[in-house]
Amino acid sequence: MNVELTDSNRLKMSRLPAYEQVLRLGRDDSTAILLDIGCCFGNDLREAVKDGFPVKNIIGSDLHPELWNLGHELFKSTPESFPAHFVPGDAFDPSILSATPISSEPTEAAVPDLATLKSLNPLQGHISAIHASAFFHLFDEEKQLHMARALAGLLSPKSGSVIFGLHTGSDKKGKVSQTYMGTQLNMFCHDLKSWTALWDGQVFVKGTVNVDARLMDVAGYRLLVWSVTRV
Repeated sequence: MNVELTDSNRLKMSRLPAYEQVLRLGRDDSTAILLDIGCCFGNDLREAVKDGFPVKNIIGSDLHPELWNLGHELFKSTPESFPAHFVPGDAFDPSILSATPISSEPTEAAVPDLATLKSLNPLQGHISAIHASAFFHLFDEEKQLHMARALAGLLSPKSGSVIFGLHTGSDKKGKVSQTYMGTQLNMFCHDLKSWTALWDGQVFVKGTVNVDARLMDVAGYRLLVWSVTRV
């Protein structure tokens, strides 16, 4: 399915097809947790809170904690006025996020106190929704698979739990060269078939997730918009 979009504002989390599903999770389950991996300033999380997702159940994570702090400056907030949680660190550092076997049954471990988190690992099997935009295309094919498995280990086995986002895609799997703000970038990109197969069969047992993957054109860039939902 190809989707033609020209409004760059559509790149926000709130414009993604899975967003309403995420908001429903927050409304229907008081324990639902939303994680934004590579959250930068936390813009998308702030919009999710404005749209009704409980701020106490929101987590941002980024390699650069100074960006989260700049988000408070940008939005004139404080950790008290915007009490979302933040976990700094490299998502490829196993002490922050390790790839673990994916459970099909609810975990018996209690949900940790989000305010005390120093790592994402205690959240394995607990997170209801994971947002990952402009993220996967930063890595090569092997690292994309590793990160998909690591994030999948965090996802709750409950039906409706979802991982979603967007990043640079391609009509044919392989290396893509693009110029962004005057810089030449070489990225490994999936096409619709390979991205779907990665999640439904490589990461999750085939048939245990629904993958919605679409290609769209925005300002001359080919973007892959996707969601992976547990059935």
